[in-house]
Amino acid sequence: MTGRGALRLELAGELAGMEAAGTLKQFQVLESSQGPEARLRGHGEVVVLSSNDYLGMAGNPAVIAAGVEALERYGAGTASVRFICGLFEPHLELERDLADFLATESSLSFVSCWNANHALLDALCDPDTHVFSDELNHASIIDAMRLARPGAKKVYPHSDVEALDRLLSESGTVGRKLIVSDGVFSMEGDLAPLPELVELSERHGAVLILDDSHGLGVMGDTGRGTAEHFGLEGRIDTITGTPGKALGGGAGGFVAGDRDLCSILEQRSRPQLFSNGLPPTVAASARQALFELRQNPGLVARLRANTAEYRRLLGEAGFEPVKGESAIVPVIVGETAEAIRISESMLEDGVFVTGFGFPVVPEGTARIRSQISAAHEPGHLELAASALKRAAASGAAGL
Repeated sequence: MTGRGALRLELAGELAGMEAAGTLKQFQVLESSQGPEARLRGHGEVVVLSSNDYLGMAGNPAVIAAGVEALERYGAGTASVRFICGLFEPHLELERDLADFLATESSLSFVSCWNANHALLDALCDPDTHVFSDELNHASIIDAMRLARPGAKKVYPHSDVEALDRLLSESGTVGRKLIVSDGVFSMEGDLAPLPELVELSERHGAVLILDDSHGLGVMGDTGRGTAEHFGLEGRIDTITGTPGKALGGGAGGFVAGDRDLCSILEQRSRPQLFSNGLPPTVAASARQALFELRQNPGLVARLRANTAEYRRLLGEAGFEPVKGESAIVPVIVGETAEAIRISESMLEDGVFVTGFGFPVVPEGTARIRSQISAAHEPGHLELAASALKRAAASGAAGL
């Protein structure tokens, strides 16, 4: 048997094993735009609680119009990396507005926040650098640390600032210390202990890097993120994030921080030097979404009210979601197969929500993760809570 034939047999066996265990993911196809409701192939119109579109910007007419105008003016893509001929006006405009919004000197856009995190750690790490990372950080941070090859990688228990303090002290004198944390942890929905992280970074002479992908547009009175929520604007050394969630831009990532840092990344980060940048149409849409947020910060208040209402409905239905202040509301169900079964049952009731299990979360902590939007109406949330209650009950009854 050829190598290719043997590989196909091995992979087919893995897929068959997942299907037998009930852990094989089924991918849904949207046949309409993203929104609080969407049309799914084979399921018709459903309520969506799986989307990162926290402010309903993906379907905002002004955001769409900005993208269409940029498409007509600048074309479909960059057709080059930034330093050759791939830098367009919308990139600079978005980067300027992001820096202003986040109270940093500068920002630099990337094709994704995955790329931004990789670029940042790769540029800052050397054999004399120690990186300190929360154990529940996003996979992009975990992989970025592996690729960056710092002198030491130290993972501290989730939000355990005392453990982090000890690790920082034990590291002694090194050339550079980097503390890296999510602002909002995507699977838990809880917040980083940012005041303590700022204090530790200042006391130990470390650089604090915050991935606020799920905080931007969600946390703080005006949606400026986790730093605003804690009253720490301007005190976070470096922020990474994406316009592709609350800003509805569909894709993209950024690093926001000191001007010299962004210049160094522009000069030598590999994702900048060897990969095309953000399509101008996406940059323009994201910038317009940022403008819409600044004009209407009440969207953040509505998002917060919707999230509180959904948590109340879940409590009435007998559930205890993981505590948190973000728009992410997880309910732990245990095993991966059960999370998938519940999500499939809810979809039959017209609610599209995703069940997450291993390896995305640890074994035994599979969950139904709902993500609330400012665009949800009360009826959407009531339907979702009742569908979750029915799905969970059907499993308990062995139906």
